[in-house]
Amino acid sequence: MQHAPKTLSIAQVLACGATIVTLSMGIRHGFGLWLQPITQEHGWTRETFALAIAIQNLAWGIAGIFAGMAADRFGAFRVIIVGSVLYALGLVGMAHADTPLLFALSTGVLIGMAQAGTTYAVIYGVIGRNVSAEKRSWAMGVAAAAGSFGQFLMVPTEGFLIGHFGWQEALVMLGAASLLMIPLAWGLREPTFGGATAAPREQTILQALREAIKYPSFQLLMAGYFVCGFQVVFIGVHMPSYLKDKGLSPQVASYALALIGLFNVFGTYAAGVLGQKMQKKNILAFIYFARAIAISLFLLAPLTPTSVYVFSSVMGLLWLSTIPPTNATVAQIFGVAHLSMLGGFVFFSHQIGSFMGVWLGGYLYDKTGSYDIVWYIAIGLGVAAALINLPVKESAINRTLPRGAVTP
Repeated sequence: MQHAPKTLSIAQVLACGATIVTLSMGIRHGFGLWLQPITQEHGWTRETFALAIAIQNLAWGIAGIFAGMAADRFGAFRVIIVGSVLYALGLVGMAHADTPLLFALSTGVLIGMAQAGTTYAVIYGVIGRNVSAEKRSWAMGVAAAAGSFGQFLMVPTEGFLIGHFGWQEALVMLGAASLLMIPLAWGLREPTFGGATAAPREQTILQALREAIKYPSFQLLMAGYFVCGFQVVFIGVHMPSYLKDKGLSPQVASYALALIGLFNVFGTYAAGVLGQKMQKKNILAFIYFARAIAISLFLLAPLTPTSVYVFSSVMGLLWLSTIPPTNATVAQIFGVAHLSMLGGFVFFSHQIGSFMGVWLGGYLYDKTGSYDIVWYIAIGLGVAAALINLPVKESAINRTLPRGAVTP
């Protein structure tokens, strides 16, 4: 008699996975604080910095596909260890890079690959394999909320480190902190990897990928996620400089990013809980449309610290709250055997959007002296994403097994 594969406890998965996401996403969310210190130190344009962050997002997206494949095949434990080491190397390289090329390689390629192995696609694969479908959306919301708490916790910490130790030393300290993900990864060692009871697979990687790419709802989820990446990375990286250009103090920007992180703790958790009770496509449509409204009102209102904090709080509720319903929908449609890989593909679309948002912000600022055009693009894309998600079909795909295949 074949026994069901052993799984990790929900508490263990969430404690270790959420803490890893807290560190990885928390460090990443503060990179906008380094834009002006680094460009002023080296005499670079904002586009130079923005291009490196854009490359980071693209590298994250590309590497995320392969990190997901590796995590589905060999387990998240090994992938997270590699990602942690790459994170440390990338942050130290970011601190000491003295040419745009070296800066792009360390800040862009190394850190991007590191984030691929230490964030949502990999962690959500563990959740999918170890948490029942009845609690999966909720658990993904908890993990996403941890990433938001990381932003709330780490962004002010990074601002403090820059102010007291200098921007280079602050990056080296964060590099050391990123190595803490290695012992945490030990708690995500799944007994089904390396043993006789692997996760059931009725498809090869190529079969699963071919099925998903051709499925219209998967295409719509990818299109919506492109918009998510464009909006959040543009705002996260460029808003500190936008506010400083408008005469507000750097502390306002730090508090604004921290508020986004704080309120997204509630937003992502709520999205995960609601995903168990209502159609996830409607949650996604609401989030994207609400973002478009929030940005529009922010641009129309007089710019003051108060208006910035209100905007940041509202955007925080909507910030990463797309992640639980998007990934839970992928799991609901296609199952969990290849969840990290498929989540990686959806996230690749997110990162193409991130690349465009952060790079276009720097490029158009250098060309026009203003971020206005990119703000308007973000509004239009938000409306489009809301409409794109409405036709998504969330029910499990009607899969016809290849001849001779055995249903697990």
